[in-house]
Amino acid sequence: VSSSVNACVDVVLSGVKLLEALGLEPGDGKDHAVLSSGQDLGEAFSHFMQRGAAAERFFSDAAAFQDIARTASEHPAAQLYVGGNAALIGQKLATNPDLKVLLCGPVGPRLHELLDDNVVVPPESMQERDEFHLILEYQAGEEWGQVKAPTANRFIFSHDLSNGALNMLEVFVSSLDEFQPDLVVLSGLHMMEGQSKEARQRRLMEAVASISDIPTDIPIHLELASMTDQDFMSNIMHQQVFPLVNSIGLNEQELLFLTQAASGPHASLGSWSGIPDVGVVSDILFWILKEHGRAAERASDLTRIHFHTLAYHILATVDGHWGNQAAAVAAGARAAGTQACATDTIDTSRVLLKAPREFLTSHTEAPAKISLNPDEPVVHWHREGISFHFSPVLVCKDPVRTVGLGDAISAEGLLYSEAYPQ
Repeated sequence: VSSSVNACVDVVLSGVKLLEALGLEPGDGKDHAVLSSGQDLGEAFSHFMQRGAAAERFFSDAAAFQDIARTASEHPAAQLYVGGNAALIGQKLATNPDLKVLLCGPVGPRLHELLDDNVVVPPESMQERDEFHLILEYQAGEEWGQVKAPTANRFIFSHDLSNGALNMLEVFVSSLDEFQPDLVVLSGLHMMEGQSKEARQRRLMEAVASISDIPTDIPIHLELASMTDQDFMSNIMHQQVFPLVNSIGLNEQELLFLTQAASGPHASLGSWSGIPDVGVVSDILFWILKEHGRAAERASDLTRIHFHTLAYHILATVDGHWGNQAAAVAAGARAAGTQACATDTIDTSRVLLKAPREFLTSHTEAPAKISLNPDEPVVHWHREGISFHFSPVLVCKDPVRTVGLGDAISAEGLLYSEAYPQ
């Protein structure tokens, strides 16, 4: 298995502790689209902490960022983890002793230490400095000056240029000949949003040319992540990337954003209220595979989508291309419960069921009504040549770590999926 393109070190630390270590005084909250100083950081952190909202920002001053990252990574309370979707998926797959994983991404000395022994990093991927992503956490009720957090959440920032430019993609594709993988996992396209439209468009064209060079008998999975630019999403979907990959992993934010960007079904829905409606989700998944997936009249390889949200997962596949879907979707659901609780197996006292007990399979077609049966939790239905496999998730009540959960779910689902040679 090989995975590319984004890799970094996640430094997880209390935001208040870092701001104190940097000698910053509490002040008024103020949002900044881009951070350029410690003061900007303090103001933006306060702004989001006050709202209990998650946010991610780019820090533009390289030297100032290096100083802050050093203070954060050396702080006694800091925890350092493997970060970046590609590295997280690679790391998760590497826990399987029978797999060797090739990881291409900007790998510095700290990240190299953190990676599993089964993860192979080509020498061209190594760099002298780590790409640090700082994840500043705060707890419900925690205070910083006048600010009091209503709920627990996190504020993320980085000065990450090499991941944003997908610098390692060509290195990755050129090392595939030697490595001969059975599966390729790509991610990190969302990191390009920090670039100018022109640079991004040019780099996307180069990325597409590179991905096109991957031998067609190797299945390619693309892991999507949070994006804000609808034109960019539309480009990835329509013109370029979707037709080149066999499989996609995404969550409810990305699914809704995708249908809004391309005026698909339920595009007028502004946001989800509570648990995403199963019928709405199925309609959008069906539309993606029908409009952008493999068909006689269309040159596309896309035949599989793994959708994950907190309460349930759905694996949608075009018939004739994939096997073992029931096991794959169940494995992903099990990974969600164990990883969030940091237990080896599901601890029933620490999880709860949030999935709907009854649901409709569609809102645009004559739907089936399904009731969950605890003895057979994976439900299957079928619509015009596309199969849907649904699994509820046993949700961890007191999650220890949620960063990288989607990556772990997608990796586990891929591990159990059987791609039929075409």
